[in-house]
Amino acid sequence: MKGNNISSMKDQNQLAQAHQSILHLQNTISQAQSHPNNQVIEQIENSLERAEQSLAQAEQITDNQQAIDLARQELEQQKQAYQEIQSRTID
Repeated sequence: MKGNNISSMKDQNQLAQAHQSILHLQNTISQAQSHPNNQVIEQIENSLERAEQSLAQAEQITDNQQAIDLARQELEQQKQAYQEIQSRTID
């Protein structure tokens, strides 16, 4: 069923949702880089969880592996940025 137009629209919508989740995570991480505090760290953790779930859903319904790979790379970059923030706030 992935080949019909409705499924294609669902694929694109799920990919767009995953991308939006990753962008939200990126914005929250940027905020934490300039103003790290416990509330922002908690927001990052929530955003990270949502982004991972959204991407996992997109992976299940789309055939666009290139878009999935790009989103996965973006998510991994944000995870690394988050780890850097964590290591700075622990020190």
